[in-house]
Amino acid sequence: MSAFVWGEDSPSGAVSSTIQDPLTGNAIHTLSYAGIEVSSRLGFERFGTDGMGTFLNYTTTIVNSTESTLSVRYGGISVDGHAASLLSIVPPGQKLSKKQRKSKPDVVELGKIHCFTSGSLSSDNFFSANSSSQALTVAPRTALTVSSVIRDPRGYHPLRCSIDGCYPTGTIRYYIKVNNKDYVFVLSGRSTVYCGT
Repeated sequence: MSAFVWGEDSPSGAVSSTIQDPLTGNAIHTLSYAGIEVSSRLGFERFGTDGMGTFLNYTTTIVNSTESTLSVRYGGISVDGHAASLLSIVPPGQKLSKKQRKSKPDVVELGKIHCFTSGSLSSDNFFSANSSSQALTVAPRTALTVSSVIRDPRGYHPLRCSIDGCYPTGTIRYYIKVNNKDYVFVLSGRSTVYCGT
């Protein structure tokens, strides 16, 4: 009872649903329970000069329809069972030197991640490597959107391409803690949306 998993509904648990984003037409996966709605959107894009690396970016919106303040904490993420660490975020307008990019591989410039600069995913709030233990709050009758960025942790090429486009292979599992409950999203790579350039 301490975890709700998207797609695994029970009479006493959260209800799963999928809605279409009215702006993009992309799927938004939602878990609803006792006046709390947690929704998820996933995006990906390639990086590096050879285009072999993949950023996996996700945005979670927590809608609080209760009369209590909610606490929201980062949970975790894995891809095909490979645990992934959050990247540290350099805010827009700030840049790393070439030397810093080489010496800090777990730091990423937000201004260079197209999923966020294009508005495909929200850049309002972030859980990052230097704030993963931070608790955010959602006041009664309000909503909060928080995003995160990881590099695909697998050592092999993680994308499958066809005439319909490209998408990461495998299964992405991540969760976020809202008060004392884990809201878990287990989604296939097909659920991600390419939002690179």
